[in-house]
Parts: sequence; C-alpha cells; structure tokens
Amino acid sequence: MEVIECRDVSFSYPANGLPNGEKQDSGALKHISCTIEDGTFVLLCGASGCGKTTMTRLFNGLIPHYHEGVYDGSVFLDGKDTREMTLFDISLKVGSVFQNPRSQFFNVDTTSELAFGPENHGMAEDIVRERVSHVAAQLKLEPLLDRSIFSLSGGEKQKIACGSAAAVDPDIYVLDEPSSNLDTYAIADFRLLLSALKAQGKTVIISEHRLYYLSGLFDRVLYLKDGKIEGDYTAEEFCGLPAGQRETMGLRPLDLAGLSELEGQPQRGNGDVWTITDFSFAYKHEPETLHIEKAIFPSGGATAIIGHNGAGKSTFARCLCGLEKRCRGMVRDGSRTYSRKERLKLCYMVMQDVNHQLFTESVLDEILLSMKNEDKQRAREILDGMDLLPYEDCHPMGLSGGQKQRVAVASAIASDRPLILFDEPTSGLDLFHMRQVAGVVNQVADAGKTALVVTHDPEFILRCCNYVLHLENGQIQESYSIEDSEGRKHLLNFFLNDTAQAALSGDCTAIHLVEKEVSTK
Repeated sequence: MEVIECRDVSFSYPANGLPNGEKQDSGALKHISCTIEDGTFVLLCGASGCGKTTMTRLFNGLIPHYHEGVYDGSVFLDGKDTREMTLFDISLKVGSVFQNPRSQFFNVDTTSELAFGPENHGMAEDIVRERVSHVAAQLKLEPLLDRSIFSLSGGEKQKIACGSAAAVDPDIYVLDEPSSNLDTYAIADFRLLLSALKAQGKTVIISEHRLYYLSGLFDRVLYLKDGKIEGDYTAEEFCGLPAGQRETMGLRPLDLAGLSELEGQPQRGNGDVWTITDFSFAYKHEPETLHIEKAIFPSGGATAIIGHNGAGKSTFARCLCGLEKRCRGMVRDGSRTYSRKERLKLCYMVMQDVNHQLFTESVLDEILLSMKNEDKQRAREILDGMDLLPYEDCHPMGLSGGQKQRVAVASAIASDRPLILFDEPTSGLDLFHMRQVAGVVNQVADAGKTALVVTHDPEFILRCCNYVLHLENGQIQESYSIEDSEGRKHLLNFFLNDTAQAALSGDCTAIHLVEKEVSTK
C-alpha cells in the first residue's frame, strides 16, 4: 500500500537576497514523482544541497505549512493531500528528527522533552511514562534523563531528538542526518533502534551522508542530484554499484574496512608544541566537566580530538579558545603563555552549530567580516575553493546545512588566525565536500598554523590529521601520533570496537546476532 506519493512536485525557496529576483537553487526540487510503500526503509542520498532536506520537509508537512516558497504539484499522505491536513494531524502519522536537533526542542529538561510528543497528543499519563521508559531503554538514554538540555553535548542532543520522535510511536519516521553528531557507540545503538522500527513494520525515510551504519537496513535508495531523482535503486542494485561509481556520485563508503589503506599525513611543524596544564571547567551549578592536568599537541600540525558523546570535547575546544570565562588553566606555545583574553584574538573556532556564528546578509559579507582587513578578491578565492562562489549573494541562513558548514570553515580560513579549531566540521557533508574540508585543514597545517579538529569521522581524520588527543570524562585518556601505520590502526580500533564493530563493520551475521538479542529483551 502506498503511504506517501509525490506527484510532479517542484519547490524553490525564497530568493533571500539573490539579484534580479532569482530563485534560490540550493535545496530546490524539480518535478519529483515517487511513491513510498508502507513498511519500506528508504535512504535519501546525494551531495550537499541536492534537495534531501527539502524532500524530508515535503514528507513531514513542513512544506507547505511552515517553509515558504514556490510550490507546485502535490504530496499525498495515506491518500490525503498534505495541503488539506494540519501539521498536528500529520504529526500523528509522521515523526521527525531534524538536521539541527536544537530547532525541535520545547522543554529545558530531557525527560520532559521525551514526554512532550505523547503529552501533546493527549495520551494518558501512564502511557506517557511507559513510552518514555521504553524509548530511554531502547536508545540507552537513561544516563541523560532529568538533565538540562543546555548542558548536553551535540551528540547527546541528537539522541534526545531521536528519542522524542520515537516516543510518539508514529507509523512513519522521517530523519534528516540523524547520525551527524553521534559517536560510534551511539550510532550502533541507533542502528538497533532503526532495526527494531523496521521489524515493527514502520516506514523509515532517512537522509544521510554516512552510509556504512545503514548497510543491511535500507530496502530502497533514492539518489538526488540538483533537485531531481537521478537514481531509484533497490538495496541489491545500490550495493552492487562499483565503489568507484558511488564515489563519483559523491557518496560515502558503505563500509569502513578500506580506511586502513589510507596513507598517513606527512610530518609537519618545527618540533614546537602547545602545552596545556591544570585545565579545569565546570558549568554553573554543575559538577566539574573538564579536568586536564597536562596535554601536549604539535604546533603547526593538525590534531584530532576524539571521544564519546559527552566526553568534554567541545567544552575543551571552547575553553582553549577563551570562550568560557569560568575556565582555569594555562596555555603555552613554546615559551609564551597566553591569557584567556589573548586566546580570543589568537584562535578562531568553527562551532558545532554554525547557526550561532552566521551574522550577515550575504555569504560574501560573512567571509569579509572575519578578515582583519577586507579583501573581496581574496574572499572570493576562498569561496571558490569551497564551492560557494555561486552563493556569494545568498543569505547564509538560506543555505543547506552542509553549505552553512562550509561558509563557517571559509570564514575560519579568511581569519588567518594561528590556531583554528573545528568542532565537527564534516557534519552534514558529502564525500566530495568532506575531502574538500580535509584539504582546507591540510592547507592550514601546511601553512604553519595549528588546527584542532573535534570529530567522530575517522576518514576525515586520516585525510588531514597527524596527531590524536583522546578525551573521556573530561580528561585526556591518551594521545598519540597517526603518522605511522600503528597509530592509524590504533585510531580505527577506537571507532570499530566491541559492539560498535559488529554493528558498523558490515558483518551481517554479527549484526543479526546483536539485533536478535535486543529484540528478544
């Protein structure tokens, strides 16, 4: 039975400052026709800005009920035109997880957020409590219950957003880049949830760049390019495509096994190091979340900061930049010590949620704003190198998530600061643009500047980093070079360890054993 049908749908967003009243092409859709059968698991894939997020907004009714634009054609949900349905009625059938989880929170604490959907739909109190308990156990959210939303890491917020959608128990799940800020263990847990939803006969539509954790789950793949469906594959057809063809399509690998073959980055720097001592931080009325007695990383290289969700990686980055006034500790580069205020001018940080640092009316102005001395020619060269020059007159907030990320990275390059920190810079990026940002980090390091990258992306790390700082529970657990094969192997062991290895390696036998164990509990 058809549960969703698109009939010749075209959609374009408002011009947002484009000259001569031109339409905004980023994320636009052109003559989309498709049907999605009840109980199917559909993967939406394609390069950043191809229209994946716009497709999800059609399916959950945000187009046309929330997002403005030029809309032609029709979308039917269980035979009803979504134009004639209210968002409330649609939400009874469709649960959504957005690319930016902050945009869908309604409460200040996690337990209330999980309960919000069932409460909003008028469910009895005992059912609401049962739903919250069930979802918390299924997604392993118990340690996050009764926590302030504002104290969560980006990955923890994403887990709560997934739990909130699941608590309503809709028939259709629409998820936009749900794994973008999740660590390997959280992704493994999330895969088990998706497997359970599929076993229950739910319809799942997921827009993703990370494909490896979905192998064996999806039944159908819709490949989008420039707003059109360029490929409609069964799972067997898609997995049977040569790896080189998928790479040409701008898609990430279906497994991580080949990453061990990537060569390490050449040794960089002049032998100097950055030294951090007695670094500590605690949020107001919260226990200490960061306590680092000593950490050393190379000056003039690229260092990856890894660790599980909530380990303190983003907090560490903000403290290093001088953004947290409550942070205590000393930061030295060679023989010079920098105070917190000095580090504000020394560092540039690309935040995990780049919406916090996009301020101007156009992409070009955003780049000029970060320059000490405005240079339009240099700004356009940077935009061209990041594939953003066609959008120089667009409003940054009108771009796709991946394009916003690249605007923020371009601003960091234009700042010409000696220490540049990137917090999840490949979140929402396709294969081509992930490699492009890796190239930018390489340029930063090769120019003698120091780059620190907070990331859950092993392929990205191996393409640009020389060194690793591993944080857990607010402390440095280990640090090591990945310029040799042993270091790279050690890194991959972190990303493919224990349960995560079974769920992510593509070993179908191990996957089914894990999922069978969960389904019988």
